Amino acid sequence: MGTDLPALLRSLRVWDPGRTELRPFDPGTAPPTPLALFTNWFADAVAAGQPEPHTMSLATVDKEGRPDVRIVMLHGADADGWSFATHTSSRKGRALSTHPHAALAFYWPVLGRQVRIRGPVTAAPAQESLADLHARSTGALAAALTGRQSEDLSSLEELRQASEAAWERARENPAEPSPTWTLYRLRPQTVEFFQGHPDRQHVRLEYRSTEFGWSKALLWP
Repeated sequence: MGTDLPALLRSLRVWDPGRTELRPFDPGTAPPTPLALFTNWFADAVAAGQPEPHTMSLATVDKEGRPDVRIVMLHGADADGWSFATHTSSRKGRALSTHPHAALAFYWPVLGRQVRIRGPVTAAPAQESLADLHARSTGALAAALTGRQSEDLSSLEELRQASEAAWERARENPAEPSPTWTLYRLRPQTVEFFQGHPDRQHVRLEYRSTEFGWSKALLWP
């Protein structure tokens, strides 16, 4: 007998008080730049035990204008933007070459918080991309060396053989390059911070990039 999806959905709760701490958020005390607030919220998520707080949704648009989204890992955030990495030959790499704009979304349910970021994306220089890759684990290098991301796969056996060969190369030469592996940076035009409220009076604060710096505005939930 199949699963009753509607019943299962009705049985679930959002922000169970036993698992989630909805903290008060006064936007009047928010720092002047979104990076400072993001850093504070990220540290809060780590301290609160949020699993994998560095994972985020990345949304792109392909050459036909069709949206796509997937989960990727944050590689860093600084004055130049929020960074992630992928192969230029992957679906997201091809989409970014055609439409170099994207959106990111972080969700930290342990605190009832979201952060949404939108803006243009640029590729870092090859040497910087290579340095980012080699600063990561052997497994990360092996995955990059396996390559062919998003291409059709004939069998899991083909994947196993390619992966084992890539792991061997990564162990033997930790400095081996992966030519298509690229570090990308999203320079934010808007950054929204969402704090959930137990009475649904959710606080939404949006930073907007202007020629004079950052402005801030509240949004209706």
